[in-house]
Amino acid sequence: MAEPNFAPGLEGVAATQSSISNIDGAAGLLSYRGFAIADLAAHSSFEEVALLLLDGVLPGAADLERFDHGLRAHRQVKYNVREIMKFMPVTGHPMDMLHCAVASLGMFYPQQELSDAERGNTLHLDAMAMRIIARMPTIVAMWEQMRFGNDPISPRPDLSHAANFLYMLSGREPDPAHTKILDSCLILHAEHTINASTFSVLVTGSTLTNPYHVIGGAIGTLAGPLHGGANQKVVEMLEEISSVQQVGAYLDRKMANKEKIWGFGHRIYKTRDPRAVILKGMMEDMASHGNLRHSSLFEIAIEVERQATERLGPKGIHANVDFYSGVLYHEMGIKADLFTPIFAMARSAGWLAHWREQLADNRIFRPTQVYTGEQDRRYVPVAQRT
Repeated sequence: MAEPNFAPGLEGVAATQSSISNIDGAAGLLSYRGFAIADLAAHSSFEEVALLLLDGVLPGAADLERFDHGLRAHRQVKYNVREIMKFMPVTGHPMDMLHCAVASLGMFYPQQELSDAERGNTLHLDAMAMRIIARMPTIVAMWEQMRFGNDPISPRPDLSHAANFLYMLSGREPDPAHTKILDSCLILHAEHTINASTFSVLVTGSTLTNPYHVIGGAIGTLAGPLHGGANQKVVEMLEEISSVQQVGAYLDRKMANKEKIWGFGHRIYKTRDPRAVILKGMMEDMASHGNLRHSSLFEIAIEVERQATERLGPKGIHANVDFYSGVLYHEMGIKADLFTPIFAMARSAGWLAHWREQLADNRIFRPTQVYTGEQDRRYVPVAQRT
């Protein structure tokens, strides 16, 4: 019998077909449902992009209003979820909290196995997805208050998805410039083909379990530093460098030791990450208009980007979306350990779009393996083992 093909990390293996997003890594292009990411970031909103990802078309005004109204109406979570969160250790990472809290939603908003008719009902699946997308920012913002001993701030239905999250984080009216930054970041992080967390959505969803288990699994996958955790690592790196004068020596040391420079390089893009290009332009524009703190870390980040590009750009390694989103969130005063939960809030739209697509033509994932262990070993009773 011939050995099965083996591709470490499934690199280059097409595990599914999808019409949700597309990447041209050589040209540095990303599109959602055929729409260039730059156009969506410039002209759309996260609410509209989420519905585009779910349904495949730019929504009409009535459909968008209905979806947006649903998001605003379902931001509240049951008090039982808050009680569960009260007993979590405040020293725990917010991603661990989010993983647990989202999984618990399935008990309070139960969804049994979907019937064949329900799996083909667009409005029904949109409603299920909308409830998860609406509640994830609420949970993250609740935790930001609760871990410092405060009562959660109630969501406001008069605010947009991004503005409400910023309001719940601080209790203050959100800065319109910061709302725009966050809305754009949510759009740019909403979808990115079959990455690790999205692949976990396909595998989990293929068992026909409920969407809370599906999204819980994706959150756990995103939490790793080689995936969603990289933007937090960027700020930790900038803090370690500590001054603009230390940037060159830090980069030289990292490169000499063949260590990772956080926020640089991408598995697919062989040129500049298009999302990073958009965020860099936004960062420069916001800074020039005084809408960012312009802290010492901001200055270090600019120098890291300049010197790292000089060293790595000729090799096709450039700053990626994690580098700039980490810097932008820091400049907005958002704590570093919230960066990855915000990533999860955004990516929930893409995850749920892939979940829906998997349901439409489902086949449970069951890959094979190349066995490398021993053969035909003889069992020896414990008393006879040496």
